[in-house]
Amino acid sequence: MSDLAAAGIPVAVTCRVLKIARQPYYRWLANPITDAEWEDAHRLNALIDAHRDDPEFGYRYLADEAEEAGYPMAHRTAWRLCNAQGMFSVISKRKKGKGTRPGPPVHDDLVRRQFSSVKELNTVWLTDITEHHTGEGKLYLCAVKDACSRRIIGYSIDHRMKASLAVRALNNAIANRRRAGVEVGGCIVHSDRGSQFRAKKFLRALEHHSLVGSMGRVGAAGDNAAMESFFSLLQNNVLDAKPWATREELRTTMVRWIERTYHRRRKQKELGKLTPVAFEEKLLTQALTLAA
Repeated sequence: MSDLAAAGIPVAVTCRVLKIARQPYYRWLANPITDAEWEDAHRLNALIDAHRDDPEFGYRYLADEAEEAGYPMAHRTAWRLCNAQGMFSVISKRKKGKGTRPGPPVHDDLVRRQFSSVKELNTVWLTDITEHHTGEGKLYLCAVKDACSRRIIGYSIDHRMKASLAVRALNNAIANRRRAGVEVGGCIVHSDRGSQFRAKKFLRALEHHSLVGSMGRVGAAGDNAAMESFFSLLQNNVLDAKPWATREELRTTMVRWIERTYHRRRKQKELGKLTPVAFEEKLLTQALTLAA
């Protein structure tokens, strides 16, 4: 209509031929972008940001993330916007019988399975995520382990496996070390190629705290075997001990087992038959003696 009007054809004539009212055209001319379109654009940006951080999320979880960012919307609206953008969960897009194509590594493997050669605290940390079913649904644990003392120096537990789970575990580890008066800059943080550890949130956290990322190869469980050994103990001693009715019951039991049993009661042969806490105390005493 604008082109016809520029060519000298009156808008009234064009509207009469097309059998439309003039008022909607003039409203659009005064405000080409409607309030609804403007709002949808902001919602879509929030969904895109959430999808970039957690590409395995479907539209429902993305809507929840967008709401936390200040852009609430119905799940149906999230589906409409995601569908129009061609934005889908990487899980739902997997082809049956073809396996999954892992994401590209964002770090080199700086550890190369040399876990036993780590002799100093806060030089290599290992991290991974495990899950377990309860009567209320799955519960996820992301843990950070010092490769030297085998102590779980930080962890986070949630009912969703997203990038923020890994970030909270990392921040918890950093806070615990700093409370002990230890700076962790330069420490290597080794993980698998899970999307949570490749997410921008996690990469930003590493950079912010001057930590160095490291990633194992695809399908090589041995590249993070030292972390898997802890999860195996957790599986045998807690997760498989009985059916868990609620997430809170399992969460409380996991925390109790880590802090009381694994850290302070379970002696490890590789640590000279000391517990992780006792081994760290021994290293600290030796360091103070040498400094004196």
